[in-house]
This record gives sequence, C-alpha cells and structure tokens, in this order.
Amino acid sequence: MADIPDDLIALERSAEIERARLAGLSGAEYDTQWRRWYTASNAVQAAIAALATATGRSRHELEQAVKAAVRHAQEDPAVE
Repeated sequence: MADIPDDLIALERSAEIERARLAGLSGAEYDTQWRRWYTASNAVQAAIAALATATGRSRHELEQAVKAAVRHAQEDPAVE
C-alpha cells in the first residue's frame, strides 16, 4: 500500500521512540513514560482511523503499511 503521508509515518516513529524509552524504567518514571507512549500511540491510531475513513482504505491494512514503512526506514543503515 503506497501513499502513506509523511506526517503519519512521523507519528508512528514518535510512538515507537516513546515505547522504546520504557526499557529499564520502573515506578513513577515508568508510569510517566508509559503515559507519553500511550498518548503518542493514541495519536497514531486516531490519524490512521481518520485517513482510513477519508480515503475508504482498510484501517488494518493502512496501519500495517505505516508500521512496515517505519520498520523499513529504521532498518536502512543510510537513515541512521
């Protein structure tokens, strides 16, 4: 599935960064970071749902394409 808006990829990337920051945390630090991840994740889901509704695309397929695009970009050594 092509034509994924850059802002949607950026939102997913941001949510993944926030999720990764949970590693090694505990207690109040974990709770605070978890809320950051949760907020970022909800923003991604809302954007995916809105785009799926606006374009008539499958929400599930769109979400999978966004996740794959972010994973693909992270695996590219030229990106880092």
